[in-house]
Amino acid sequence: MGSKTETQVGTMWATVQERYGAPAEVLRLCEIGRPAVGAGEVLVRIHATPVSGTDWHLMRGLPYAARFVTGLRRPKNLVPGYDMAGVVEAVADDVTTFRPGDDVFGWCTGSYAQYASVPADQLSVKPAGLTLVQAAAVPIAGFTALQAVRDKGEVGDGQKVLITGASGGVGLYAVQIAKWLGAEVTAVCSTAKMGLVRSIGADHVIDYTREHFADRGERYDVIVDLYGNPTFSECRRVLAPGGTLVCVGGTGGRWFMGVDRWMRRLAVAPFLDLKVRPLVHKDSHDDLVTIRGLIEAGSVAPMIDRCYPMAAAADAIQFVTDGHAHGQVVLTI
Repeated sequence: MGSKTETQVGTMWATVQERYGAPAEVLRLCEIGRPAVGAGEVLVRIHATPVSGTDWHLMRGLPYAARFVTGLRRPKNLVPGYDMAGVVEAVADDVTTFRPGDDVFGWCTGSYAQYASVPADQLSVKPAGLTLVQAAAVPIAGFTALQAVRDKGEVGDGQKVLITGASGGVGLYAVQIAKWLGAEVTAVCSTAKMGLVRSIGADHVIDYTREHFADRGERYDVIVDLYGNPTFSECRRVLAPGGTLVCVGGTGGRWFMGVDRWMRRLAVAPFLDLKVRPLVHKDSHDDLVTIRGLIEAGSVAPMIDRCYPMAAAADAIQFVTDGHAHGQVVLTI
């Protein structure tokens, strides 16, 4: 590759955030310096990066407890965004796993930009059969679903699994992974998204606008709760003895966004013959490779609703936050 000095020359377009607030108020498109490639890194020309409802919260600096990681008074990272897909532009001299021209996907800091320097162990070759736009939507949502269903839920063949928030970015992968593991899957979503959830293999779909899953008289071995909306009492009513409640997302509370609810559930679970297992996803190259294998085997597929240009990042985030998305939403760079 060229020298490090050469990779530092030039600028790029990026969507930047210098303060906390609503995305429409704090995001702006501007020209900044192109990143240099350090030891062990790969310069990726980014083609696409997904947005999610989590972006809306984090850009507003919520929950407040997260600011110890994201920045106390202002965002620590000028450029938001975390997962992406693109083409390798250059590699450091000590990187042998990739070469310029390779199509890759993975995660990084600052994916709302034309370029990012990414540690090589945060990338994998793009899954065969996917476009770069499709591949961009996979990493973080895929990690979270895999770790929730396989690792925390320990879902196995023949188990009955209930997944709330099944039509969201993580939920769509969770349904498919649970089916891959041999489970009988009941998915909870809104009326408009029932067809989408059925199309990816859910055995039963509950429209939460018309009925509550706790009123059906069914029992489940595992509940994967992706939003924290059902009460603990409702979950207990439908969990089989010794069953597992996996808590992934959370709503409410500007300080902890439901994490305090997880703690209360953990405290009482041992007395109720059930297991409560909260999940904060871990970035994992091994899981990235596993998800790629599932995609190439036809067991899992990303569901893309629509794409927005990078300049419309705030509109894309608002579209997802308003609940309009039927699948994932991706920014094209």
